Amino acid sequence: MHDGKYLAALRLIDEAHNLDPKKVEVNGRTIPYELHYSEKMSKYLEKCNPDASDILRLAIRAQHLRRWEIPRDSYPMNKVGYHAWRTYLKKRQAEMASQICLDSGYSEDDADRVAHLIRKEDLKKDEETQTLEDVACLVFLDDQFEEFEKLHDEDKIVKILQKTWGKMSEKGHELALEIPMSERCKDLVGKALDGS
Repeated sequence: MHDGKYLAALRLIDEAHNLDPKKVEVNGRTIPYELHYSEKMSKYLEKCNPDASDILRLAIRAQHLRRWEIPRDSYPMNKVGYHAWRTYLKKRQAEMASQICLDSGYSEDDADRVAHLIRKEDLKKDEETQTLEDVACLVFLDDQFEEFEKLHDEDKIVKILQKTWGKMSEKGHELALEIPMSERCKDLVGKALDGS
């Protein structure tokens, strides 16, 4: 049973997601993409850790908070630009989520913890940060990989899959191998895991 603070923060996060102008069709309904993404994140959190703390649940839900406002092409379209964009987004999303938590009645410590998780600090050492990373990787594989794969050459895709796999825990690996994929995507995952 979630308390009032959690429900208030979740409502504010989802209200922000609802403003995303990009829409997707999901089970016959048209919804903002970031709401769809955050719902997928929550769904995979349930698979990774059904007993997750409310703090982790909020961080998972807010991981892409208002991301559409800073498009990828607002930074140079190269590797350095991509990393700068990702770093800025994590910092910005963490600050916004932290403020939502404060506005909903959470303590500074709890709000800071949500921000810490969204920034993915102490990955591999902090169990909750690792869970957030696992969930983000699982949602990529489940929801974005099929389209992403069409935009890039095979070598690049295999390298991205290897990096993705390297960020995940054993539990994340197990769940990733259960995701239904096209034969092409399964083949690419197989190549990445074989190191070929």
